[in-house]
Amino acid sequence: MSIRAMIETHPHMDGEANEALIACIKACFDCAQTCISCADACLGETMVDELRQCIRLNEDCADICLATGQAAIRRTGRNAQVLQGLVEACARACAACAEECGRHAEMHAHCRICAEACRACEDACRQTINPIQ
Repeated sequence: MSIRAMIETHPHMDGEANEALIACIKACFDCAQTCISCADACLGETMVDELRQCIRLNEDCADICLATGQAAIRRTGRNAQVLQGLVEACARACAACAEECGRHAEMHAHCRICAEACRACEDACRQTINPIQ
């Protein structure tokens, strides 16, 4: 499914789409999947106790990214204040997760990949925050 095509064909969008918002939605869904996978990989490591905070932040970030992406893709009606709050929260969650995963990136490739996805999502969210349409 193409997020852009779905938004452009929505009856309330008149064939238009906010490019920054589309990039944010895609980054949110990608980051959520990456964080879920990283948390699972961390659970498979022998040093799982040392990765506990990483796992927690991965799970939190995945949930927030998924909720943000799902709310942002809805185009019927508007709730810009709530969406802006979600996008801001998503950027903060991604920053925290990227920082924690970055601490383990040299030892665990999955944490390096996750940190990169979180930074990309944080950047996409920050570019979307003002104005959200």
